Amino acid sequence: MGKKRKMPGLNTSSTADISFMLLIFFLVTTSMDTDQGLSRTLPKPPEENQKVEIKVKERNILNIRISKDNLLMIGDEYSALQDVRPRAKEFIKKHLKNDKVDIQFLIGGTSSNQIVIASCLRPFEGVLTVESGHINCHETGAVEATGHKVISLTKELKMTAEMIEKFCILQESDPNREHVVQAKMVYLSLPTEYGLLYSKKELEDIYKVCKKHDLYLFIDGARLAFALACYEQTNLKIEDLPNLCDVMYIGGTKCGALFGEAVVIMNDEIKKYFRYHIKQRGAMMAKGRMLGIQFYELFKENLYFEIGKKTVDLAMYVKEELKKKGVKLFIDSYTNQQFIIVSKEKYEEISKKFILSFWGENEEGIIARVCTSWATTKETIDSFLSMF
Repeated sequence: MGKKRKMPGLNTSSTADISFMLLIFFLVTTSMDTDQGLSRTLPKPPEENQKVEIKVKERNILNIRISKDNLLMIGDEYSALQDVRPRAKEFIKKHLKNDKVDIQFLIGGTSSNQIVIASCLRPFEGVLTVESGHINCHETGAVEATGHKVISLTKELKMTAEMIEKFCILQESDPNREHVVQAKMVYLSLPTEYGLLYSKKELEDIYKVCKKHDLYLFIDGARLAFALACYEQTNLKIEDLPNLCDVMYIGGTKCGALFGEAVVIMNDEIKKYFRYHIKQRGAMMAKGRMLGIQFYELFKENLYFEIGKKTVDLAMYVKEELKKKGVKLFIDSYTNQQFIIVSKEKYEEISKKFILSFWGENEEGIIARVCTSWATTKETIDSFLSMF
């Protein structure tokens, strides 16, 4: 027999040296990013022994005290814990001038949209909105997660009665309609994602078409206070709304509440099982009185409407001053949302000191959203304007 041929071995004696040299090379040549944080202009620290007086409007302070007997003192008024939410609801009904509506407090806008829509629709039904509608582009598929399709009706920034009418005629005349998701609700936000408004007449026309074709009309009122501050453009008051839709909600979060939206239901069909849907979606709060307290204060007098007007007035100041400085506006908005067109360099410069929302790009530059809020001051706005 022949001798077995020996296979040559691989010399690995230098592998460790090579690995060590590579490690040293990467350690020497690699640079690590360091987080520089955000650049902010801070006020000068007070001098030693200097008394600092912080002026806070008494109207902006709500004192809440709870006694050992579970009595609640809101401001100067006593109330039992279980009476807070009912009293808040009564204040809202008073402003709506309608005591037949059902009011339910929820935590935020997304959960309100999700629960309202899911409670109204059968499994094969969907909701109509514009392409830029909030539920279509800014809620991470929250509605679709409930099994209901969001049907984008148009690329236009606002819905019209004519659009809905045309869609419904096509849907109802389709011989194969049982193979397609059926629209059962129309969703719109007031104001829209681009700060546009619906007038009272536009809402009347839309609701008329909805009732004709057996569709619910749902108004997202997360920013409702700012729409109500634009009466000259809309001829719309809060007491008009119960006659212009089936269900809506009044936003508290964007008006200074820590959290909370008030869902207002006009349609009796929706009222019947709505609280079951709240519980099923995990939105029934054990300490729901904290929601009630906030709406109690917002609607006890006219604070909600004052916040809306103040916020819009500041936004109009921003708008006019920007126009004087030659800054281009993407859209003519009368609400607290203003949309400016700036270069990429200017966008990055401003973003170091202020929060801008990126809203897209066109041939002229970056479209950025600027918002005023309940907490915005004129001093902050002037500082922002100084960057142009």
